[in-house]
Amino acid sequence: MSSLADRVASIASDRKAIDIRVLDVRGVVSYTDYFVICSGNTERQAKAIHDAVHEELKKEGVLPRRVEGAREARWILMDYLDAVVHIFTPEARAFYRLEQLWGEVPARSVG
Repeated sequence: MSSLADRVASIASDRKAIDIRVLDVRGVVSYTDYFVICSGNTERQAKAIHDAVHEELKKEGVLPRRVEGAREARWILMDYLDAVVHIFTPEARAFYRLEQLWGEVPARSVG
């Protein structure tokens, strides 16, 4: 597994993210190697998970190429090139069902 994906999963876990999954999408998509998918119970918690991931990786000199959805905090996407982080509220995660979309790729639960 990617050390970056593992690091993101660890930070998210420290912030009490729920249902953390790392999907290995190498060979399936060309723009990243891993998806890290997790949920916060509320928009506020999703934003706190985003903030923690951003701050911890920034300390390590790693910045996202782009971030989307941080203001609304229902589905926050953080693109770190080798890993794309998806932070959802439970309702948004149930609606978009990313795990089902990528159901054939290797995946593991974290935490």
